[in-house]
Amino acid sequence: MRISYKKCIFFTLICAFLLTFCLNAKKDEGEVQLKKKVVSGEANRDTRRRQKPSSNKPWYMKDGALYPQPHRAPGSRLESYPFVPRFIPDQLPLNDRIVSQLMYVPHNYTEIKASGKLKTLLTFNGQGRRKWTVMKGRHVFLKHKCPVDTCEITDDIFTASTADMILYLDLPRETKKQSKNPKQVSLLYSMANYVSVPDAINWTASYRRDSTIVTPYVKWVYYDPSVQQKTQDRNYAANKTKKVAWFVSNCNTENGRFKYALELQKYIEVDIYGVCGRLKCSQSTPNKCYKLLENDYKFYLAFENANCKDFISEKYVVYGLDRGVLPIVMGARPADFQELAPRNSYIHVEEYSSPKELADYLNVLDKDDDLYNSYFMWRGTGEFINTHFWCRACAMLHNEDELQMSHKTRLQQRGIGMCTQGLWKRITRKRFFPDSPYKRNIK
Repeated sequence: MRISYKKCIFFTLICAFLLTFCLNAKKDEGEVQLKKKVVSGEANRDTRRRQKPSSNKPWYMKDGALYPQPHRAPGSRLESYPFVPRFIPDQLPLNDRIVSQLMYVPHNYTEIKASGKLKTLLTFNGQGRRKWTVMKGRHVFLKHKCPVDTCEITDDIFTASTADMILYLDLPRETKKQSKNPKQVSLLYSMANYVSVPDAINWTASYRRDSTIVTPYVKWVYYDPSVQQKTQDRNYAANKTKKVAWFVSNCNTENGRFKYALELQKYIEVDIYGVCGRLKCSQSTPNKCYKLLENDYKFYLAFENANCKDFISEKYVVYGLDRGVLPIVMGARPADFQELAPRNSYIHVEEYSSPKELADYLNVLDKDDDLYNSYFMWRGTGEFINTHFWCRACAMLHNEDELQMSHKTRLQQRGIGMCTQGLWKRITRKRFFPDSPYKRNIK
């Protein structure tokens, strides 16, 4: 069958027309989708994913790219970096020294790195069920881009006499005898309080600020310490119809938190979920519980199971700040929260003489959105950081002047002032609330 020349041209034009039509339709669809993304905010999220690291933020912050340079040599007049290392408990006893340790690089680190020599960290498991899960070798130091990464991890017991550091997880079954190597460090890593530490241990790592390497559950750092409050566009009280929530499974604790919550419940609505209350929200579906908090509640009881110095678990952040809910805290002292948490981001039970006085103030907050929102002005001024225990341990091992010194902390479970069965000393004096135009007019 023959097709004429004119018919061929005709069919060619038809095909070209259809192809052009399809391409234009695809382009229009793409523009519509882009508009939808802009309206919904997805386009901004895509841009944030591609955002380059900020050179103004230190390396341990999100998208941070500012790395420390080697410190000046002892006795040197050259100021190679304007940061004075103070990372030993004796130097800053009331400070956790975390940032100082994160930003430390020894003065001779260029030569150390060029030599190819590595510090060896030997890990030992303790008596409990917990085991070291860190990978052997240099993986953790390279993965987290530690400023000082010339270290390696091993569990080879035959290196005990030559290792630069022996790390015991919780109380060890037994400790190695004092090494003949005067610069070898024995470190106890534990998040619990113990009566005493074996004589072979000379460094400690725990949540306590008097530890050699402080390892808290949460640590807040400001972008600019002079800017600690910021105006917010969001009303955090909007559409929330319920007051106080608490997810709890342990009803009998030494600090009497459950008794305090029941007393508080007499004066304000407190919904208790779990085995200690009448309401249920399964721990197998945590996202459902989080949504419940975010959508319905204004306050959350972030009560620890013990009142111990420096002890602040992640529940204060996970169930409170991350959910846009104002946490009511009990556990560590007010001074400890001031060190580790954003300013004016919580309400401490110790600032009120009784559960009734606390309830009275929460009822005031419930009716005043401006006052309630003043507790969220910390947002955007900093972030909770990864404190990078392994990076800090490696860096401190390169401080030759400190390796011969012992910074042992006698961790006492019920020592004077370490923990209390009741509340800490109550604050009864009247005062103004920070960054708020309102006076505490509770009678």
